[in-house]
Amino acid sequence: MNKLPIIQKGDSSGIYFGTKNRIKTNVLLIGYAVIIFFFFSFLLLRLFHLAVVKGGYYSRLAEENRMRELILEAKRGSILDRKGFMLVQNSLPDIKKNDERLSSSRRYENPEATAHIVGYRQKADQKDIKEDKCLNKLKLGDKTGKKGIEKLFECELRGKHGKKLIEVDASGSYVRTLGISPSSDGQNIQLALDFELQKKAFETMKDKKGAIVVLKPTTGEILALVSTPTFNSQYFEDEKTDETATYFADQEKPLFNRATEAGYPPGSIFKLTIASAALEEKSINEKTVFEDTGIIKAGPLTFGNWYFLQYGKTEGSVDVIKALRRSNDIFFYKTGELLGVDKIKKWARTFGFGETTHVGFEESEGLIPSAFWKEETLKDNWYLGDTYNLSIGQGYVLSTPLQIAVASTAFANGGYICKPELLKTQDSTPNIKQCKKLPISSKTLQLVREGMKQACSPGGTGWPLFDFAVNSVAAKSGMTKPSYEIATGSVNPRNDKKIQTACKTGTAESHAESGNPHAWFTVFAPFDKPEIAVTVLVEEGGQGADIAAPIAKDLLTAFFQRNQ
Repeated sequence: MNKLPIIQKGDSSGIYFGTKNRIKTNVLLIGYAVIIFFFFSFLLLRLFHLAVVKGGYYSRLAEENRMRELILEAKRGSILDRKGFMLVQNSLPDIKKNDERLSSSRRYENPEATAHIVGYRQKADQKDIKEDKCLNKLKLGDKTGKKGIEKLFECELRGKHGKKLIEVDASGSYVRTLGISPSSDGQNIQLALDFELQKKAFETMKDKKGAIVVLKPTTGEILALVSTPTFNSQYFEDEKTDETATYFADQEKPLFNRATEAGYPPGSIFKLTIASAALEEKSINEKTVFEDTGIIKAGPLTFGNWYFLQYGKTEGSVDVIKALRRSNDIFFYKTGELLGVDKIKKWARTFGFGETTHVGFEESEGLIPSAFWKEETLKDNWYLGDTYNLSIGQGYVLSTPLQIAVASTAFANGGYICKPELLKTQDSTPNIKQCKKLPISSKTLQLVREGMKQACSPGGTGWPLFDFAVNSVAAKSGMTKPSYEIATGSVNPRNDKKIQTACKTGTAESHAESGNPHAWFTVFAPFDKPEIAVTVLVEEGGQGADIAAPIAKDLLTAFFQRNQ
C-alpha cells in the first residue's frame, strides 16, 4: 500500500495526481504545441516560397514543359551535272510530325558510278563540330560531308537550320504547333561532270581495278572521274552500318580514290615530258637520230627496247617523232642520258609531277626521284641505269592518273597546265587564273603533238584508235548502227565520220604478286580542235594498247556519237 499514490479530494474539477506528475504533463503538452506550431509555420513558409518567391520560375517551367522546340534541318543543296541532271537531292522533312529532329533524307542517283567524285555524308563527331569552319555551325546529330564534293563544298551545301515550336500535354503528346522558324536551304552545286559519260566510264571499269579521268582540254573541267573498285554512297546516308563496315575492311580498298590518291609508275606516257624537256634544253632537236640497237648497257645492267624484247626486232634510225609513234625505249634512254636526272626532275615539276593538282580532293603528290632523294632515302648512289629507268617512266617515279591527265592534256590545249576544275565553267579558252602556260616553244609543241598523232595512226602503238570514226546518221536518229540497219535495211546508210586522235600508250612494270604491268593510255580528239581528253589506267591490266586503249575508244565513241 506504500507504493500507491496519495489520493486527495479535489474541487469540482475532478481528481488529479500529485504536483510532480502534473508538471511533467504540462511540459509535454507545451512541447507538442511548439512542434505543431513550427510544423505549420514551415508549411506556410514553404507555401509562401513556392507561390510567391518562386512562383514565376515554376510558372515558366510549367510553360516550358508544355512547349517543345524541335530542330528543322536545313535542306541541303542539290548536286547537279553540267547539263542540270540531278545527281544528289534531298527529300523534305514532314513538319507535321512530332519528331525530336525533323531531318531530310539525301538521295544519290547511281551512287556507285559517282561515289568517288560526289562522296558521302556521316554523323558529325566531336572533332567535326570543334573544327567546323562554316558560318552555319554544325550541331550534335548533324550529318557532314566526309569525302568528295559532299566534303569539299560542305559550307555551301549545308544551309541554316530552322525551328518548330509545339505544345504538348502532360503525357508529352502533340497538341498543336505554336510557330515555325523556317530553315534556309543550302546552295546547289553544278559540276562540270557529264553524267552520261560518267556512267559509261564506270561501266567500262566496274570489273577492273583502276581509274579514268576525262577532261575538257581548254578549261580543265572534269567531265568524268572514276575509281574502281567503288562503294555505294547511299549506304552511308541510310546508315547501313553492316554494309559500310565491309568497305573499311576490304583489302581492295573501295574507299580509296585511285584517280587522285594512288601513285603508279607512269611508264611510256612520261616520254611526252622527256621529249619536251630535251627539245627545250637543246639536248636534241627534230633532226636528232639514234640507232635502235635493241638493247643498251649501263655498267653490268642491260636495258632493252620493248619491241626487241617481245619480237626480237629493231627499228633502225629513230627521230623524236618516230620515237613517240613507236614508243622507242632506246631513243629515250639516250635522250635521258643527255638530259641528266636534275633536268628531268626540273621539267617533270614544270609539267605538274611531284606535287598535287589542287583539285580539292585527297591527293598524292607522287614522286620525282633525284640523286639527292635516293641518297637520303635509300642510302645509295644514283647510277646511269636509274636515269635510263626514269627516262621511260619506270624505276622510282610515281604519278597519279589525274597528274597524267593534266600533263598530257597540255599537248591538246596549246601548252597549258590547267588546274582540274570540278565545277562547270562558261569559259571556252584556258583561264589565266586556272591555267599556266608551259615554257615550251610552239615548235616543241608541234613535234610532240605530231608524235602523238602518229601513235594513233597506222604504224603507231595505239592500234585501237587507228582510223577512229563514229556513225553520224545513227547518232542523229538515236539508233545504234545495228538497229539502224535492221530498221532501214541498209548495210551502209552513210559514210562514217572520221575523227583524228592523238595518243600515247604506256605499259608500266608493277611490283604486284600477279607480275602483270599497269596499262596506261591517254588520248585527245579531235586533233585540230580538241574537245575531250581521256586518261585510262588499269591496275595490273597488261599492255596499255591492248587493255586501256579500247576503254578510251569506247568513251570517245560515246562522246562523239552523242554530239554529232
